[in-house]
Amino acid sequence: MKNRRIIFLFFILFSGFLYAGGIVDTSTKTPIDYVNPPIGTREISKNFGMGDGTLTYNKDINNPLIGAQIFLEPGQTPEEIDRWFRVLKENNMNVCRIRMLESYMRKTDNSWDYTLFDNAFKSAEKYGIKIFATLFPYTEKTDIGGFKFPSNEEHLKSIANYIKVVVTHFKSYSSLFGWVLINEPGVGGNIPWNDFVSVKYEEWRRLHPKEEYTENGYPILVDLTDQYFLRDLSTWYLNWIASEIKKYDPQGHLHVNNHMIFNNCAEYNFPEWRKFLDSLGGSAHASWHFGYFSRDKYAVAMSANSEIMRSGAGNLPWLMTELQGGNNTYSAFNPFCPTKEEIAQWCWIVIGTEGKGMIFWTLNPRSSGIESGEWALLTFQDAPSDRLIAIADVAKIINKNSQLFMNAKEIDSGINILYVRESMWAEKALMRSFRQEYEARQEGGTMKSALAYFEALSETGINTNLKAFEEFDFSKDDYTSNTIILAHQISLPKDYVKKLENFVYKGGKLIIDGLTAFYDENLLNTMKTGFMFEKLFGGNISEYKVIDDLFYINIGGISLPAHLWQGFIYNVDSEIVSLYNNEPVATRNKFGKGEVLWIPSLVGLGGRIEDNYSPLITLLKKEIKSGIDNFPIIFKEQHKGMLMKSMKSGNNYITILINKNTRFQTVKLEMKKKLKPTIIYANKGGKAILNMVEISPEETIVILWN
Repeated sequence: MKNRRIIFLFFILFSGFLYAGGIVDTSTKTPIDYVNPPIGTREISKNFGMGDGTLTYNKDINNPLIGAQIFLEPGQTPEEIDRWFRVLKENNMNVCRIRMLESYMRKTDNSWDYTLFDNAFKSAEKYGIKIFATLFPYTEKTDIGGFKFPSNEEHLKSIANYIKVVVTHFKSYSSLFGWVLINEPGVGGNIPWNDFVSVKYEEWRRLHPKEEYTENGYPILVDLTDQYFLRDLSTWYLNWIASEIKKYDPQGHLHVNNHMIFNNCAEYNFPEWRKFLDSLGGSAHASWHFGYFSRDKYAVAMSANSEIMRSGAGNLPWLMTELQGGNNTYSAFNPFCPTKEEIAQWCWIVIGTEGKGMIFWTLNPRSSGIESGEWALLTFQDAPSDRLIAIADVAKIINKNSQLFMNAKEIDSGINILYVRESMWAEKALMRSFRQEYEARQEGGTMKSALAYFEALSETGINTNLKAFEEFDFSKDDYTSNTIILAHQISLPKDYVKKLENFVYKGGKLIIDGLTAFYDENLLNTMKTGFMFEKLFGGNISEYKVIDDLFYINIGGISLPAHLWQGFIYNVDSEIVSLYNNEPVATRNKFGKGEVLWIPSLVGLGGRIEDNYSPLITLLKKEIKSGIDNFPIIFKEQHKGMLMKSMKSGNNYITILINKNTRFQTVKLEMKKKLKPTIIYANKGGKAILNMVEISPEETIVILWN
């Protein structure tokens, strides 16, 4: 009897562990296992592995997936729908996405009519097309993107019923590839207050009360806890949807597409999402999402977007779930229609970043609503546009070489540009509504600084990782030939100190730019509360001064444009590499086997504003010489407006070169091995002879080296 009581007590305690507990540990404000967070109101399905990530479902994607969204709406005939699926087949496409609108299935008497969608699933089976079915519970007619959170408890129950009905009905179709949990989660850091969110916020707050003072006694006057809540609420809601689907389709493939990545990435907790997803997706519409870039930089924007996705996916496959396929007339921020050349560039960039495919928005234009007559790859007569023909040409090459690309891995240069979500949150919290004349005083300065280094390195032809700080692997024993760049990441949590010290001590190179570490996670100024990075950086800051929109810093004979603020260093024991009026403005500190280059001025953003990365590239080539020298294929010289993605598949190398320069380019490649080039795609007659590539403006060339 005593043993039984002990077993029973253990069971109760274990159950309490599973079904109690919060979604954030307040001591570190980092996520813990989402087995059943208390802000949820429904029990997590017993057959859904959540906390330990040990259960996996249908994660493999065996062939590249290339296709387009088919937008279904009442009034369409079965013949029209069938024709669109035939068009996909005829243009070398094998996948589509369908928005499963409850408003087009559930009738006013609460009966369901699936005819419109059944027609699509049957036609997909007929032509061998796989479907990503996007869950889209009832919402207002004017809501083109869908709500991101329930409005109240009754709404949550209604969503659960919708999931049950739709998943149960459509799961048996062989044309179903998987379920998209929600269309484009992410609210730009602005909590969408309603009854449901308010209740969950109070529930979360009871577990995570506001801290009024730090452990050192400093008052916390501005905090970021609301942003932690939003991050965790998003993860909880996606997990809840996933668990509801698994009740009715346990082996179903689960997917979600984030959007506006350069603005929203701070609220995406990709490592936690991996626990309930089978693949990660994204939306990358130039007219909606690339506001930080001019049109001639859309290719590098797509590359940066894709790198964030690749890092976020981790060991999961990823694909670009939405790419702009056609003209937007009155919707989105900027009117824009991609050219056929831009379409090809985006396709190959996704593939070159280990993407398993892409789905364009849309094949056919919708007939009603805010986006009516827009975005399509087809003409109004259902004829293929030049953009659709361009996709078909790319898809033909990819399908012909499917195993080559499915087995290809992006070559890692060891160069890592890290963005810090707390920095983005801090910037948002500190911004003022009045007009700002300077880039660094506008929201987005932290991300643009990181992007500046990415753009600069792209012009050298080298692969560069762009990832969230928590996605970097700090557990290795040796970081020789590895570099981390923290460009104007203004808020660094205290628990990042040991991680960065460990990285540098074990041989890593750390490059610090701008006002990085100006604040901690509580928005306290670190220089006055005990600079936690003094040992690693080799000093402190005496002060920052506003100088000008552009000014110049000389480091080793290189004149670097910098933006707005100049930091003056109170040097302790590091090497001074730049002086201004006899005060240190850049230092180098040896730490263990590695070193830190500290430039407390915005040289990345300065180069971006001046539209001249040559000085920054010259500096980076000196500072990260070992990483660059070890890369197998790279531009011998800087090529402005060009980028190259390099992959390895078996014993073969693959390079994807894109020329956004207005001039014809002859590119000499520096190669560590003697390789023979074979062009497998060139849309403007480009050539590759030995290590020389000739490429026209707007051209994309894909070369297989063996």
